[in-house]
Amino acid sequence: MSPARASTSAQLPAQARQLLKSVFGYDDFRPGQDQVLARVLAGESVLAVMPTGSGKSMCYQLPALMEEGLTLVVSPLIALMRDQVSQMQSLGIAAATLNSMTQEEEAAAIWAQMRKGEMKLLYVSPERLVSEALLRSLKTIGVKRLAIDEAHCVSEWGHDFRPEYRQIRRAVDALGPIPVLALTATADRITRADILERLFDQPPELILHSFDRPNIDLVFAAKEQPKRQLLAFLDRHRGQNGIVYCASRARTEALADYFVKAGHEAFAYHAGMDQEQRNHHQDRFLREDGVIAVATVAFGMGINKPDVRFVAHADMPASVEAYYQEIGRAGRDGLQAHALTLYGIEDIALRRRQIEDRELSEEQRQNEFRRLDAIITLCEAQNCRRSTLLSYFDEASPACGRCDVCMGHRLSYDGTIDAQKALSAVVRTGQRFGADYLADILIGRSSDLAKRHQHEEIKTFGIGKDRPKQVWLAIIRQLFAAGALETASREFGGFRITLKGDDVLRGRQTIQLSTSRANENDQRSAVKARLTPSIALDPQDEPLLAALKRLRREIARQEGIAAFMVFPDRTLIDMVEKRPGTLVEMSLVHGVGQSKLSRYGLRFLEALAQACAGVEDWQKIA
Repeated sequence: MSPARASTSAQLPAQARQLLKSVFGYDDFRPGQDQVLARVLAGESVLAVMPTGSGKSMCYQLPALMEEGLTLVVSPLIALMRDQVSQMQSLGIAAATLNSMTQEEEAAAIWAQMRKGEMKLLYVSPERLVSEALLRSLKTIGVKRLAIDEAHCVSEWGHDFRPEYRQIRRAVDALGPIPVLALTATADRITRADILERLFDQPPELILHSFDRPNIDLVFAAKEQPKRQLLAFLDRHRGQNGIVYCASRARTEALADYFVKAGHEAFAYHAGMDQEQRNHHQDRFLREDGVIAVATVAFGMGINKPDVRFVAHADMPASVEAYYQEIGRAGRDGLQAHALTLYGIEDIALRRRQIEDRELSEEQRQNEFRRLDAIITLCEAQNCRRSTLLSYFDEASPACGRCDVCMGHRLSYDGTIDAQKALSAVVRTGQRFGADYLADILIGRSSDLAKRHQHEEIKTFGIGKDRPKQVWLAIIRQLFAAGALETASREFGGFRITLKGDDVLRGRQTIQLSTSRANENDQRSAVKARLTPSIALDPQDEPLLAALKRLRREIARQEGIAAFMVFPDRTLIDMVEKRPGTLVEMSLVHGVGQSKLSRYGLRFLEALAQACAGVEDWQKIA
């Protein structure tokens, strides 16, 4: 496989930049887009690994506009296809989707457009793509290029494996020698190798762009009072769009109810709901402002809302890839966003049991344990979170200076002596008790159970009374995460020491532990200080932005589309800052192309003028 060749937007045809501005309203390409576009327009097959929010879809949408012929797009979810088609149509681009929900009359119209050569983009699911009838018809019409979204789904090593993706190669062979563009945001080295083998008959151009999403602040916290921790985080984002991911269906419903009672607009979403209810909740999230989805990972790839301001994990993510994919749903508009992840000892234990119980080959099992170790390492990181995250994807990065670790709210120290105290308590109590009981023994808290087992007489009873119980719970969690402790009984839980734990206990091995800042109020203040406003507007500009959002909401309701499909927040903010007074000036606003200028330009100019007229001193905001 040849290394990716460097290219710049200067190597692209002038038409590319012209269409970028006139159709999409953007002045320049996002990092990495021009490099991929140069190879695609050269007729090459490409595997592009680019971060979420980097505008991967532009890499096939723009070539489709520039060239004759049909671009076929494979997408994993009907909701995602529907979203993309709506966005393309709002820009005046001929696009359609054929899926199980397409009515017969609508399908006939789509085929008629394709036969006339009028259709630019056709979106299909991988299941639909391998249909012999569809392939025959597409072969007759002719396909210019195949674009494969979420290409990591082809790999069983990936976190979103879809067996149907394995059939795409057969469809490519049936359609003839056409270039293939595979796109993904989450693919480590093993997954990339699998994608290359499964989707391409010849080594394609491999373009790896930075995985970094610098506009997303990363914060992790051990579970203490998780409902209150989450609510405090949501309160700091009141009125903003966000997602809270949970490990179970029941937890989504319980937390959504808790948040609603606290005054937030929230709903639960999981695969156990009927399809109509799921569709309703998903449409509500896409179309409304200030809505929180409390969801399992079933609420995933179909979500392409640019102004999600936060993602919280109520439970430890399944893997680093899953974590990266899920937090990547925030801040796709490039504005500041925030990610909070809660994790606990029970999350680690559950994940280990799940891996042990699954029917896997030994190689697959070891790979799953490797992925688990990686997410545990990220949760317990003693160095920069962002550097730890990016290193998983083989990307070196200096300390970001902005995550909770870099801000000094997790301090690393030689924890060997503390570990020995905790491990001694495990051994002296019979290697069968859980963290809560062990922490009580260490701080010297008496109980009927301790008296019954005569544990008040052991040497480690009260040996850690100089530390709060929460500190010892954190130490035990870290020992379990580091493999110095393991589950004693699948039925009753508890801990026993491992060979590594025995080495630490006997002084044959040291261990580094981390601690949070001692003053919990200082921690809260520090985290709150880091959550800077995502939209940095002068306070006296807020009424203007609110007026534009009201108009956007009204138009979206009238047209039955998501509000961001009218204009995303970033465009409205640019309107407020630039104060366009004419259509020519409006065309210079970020994200305003010719189609949207014609459809919405005058209405937004009028709304902006009226809002400005309502301000007493124009000079202060001009």
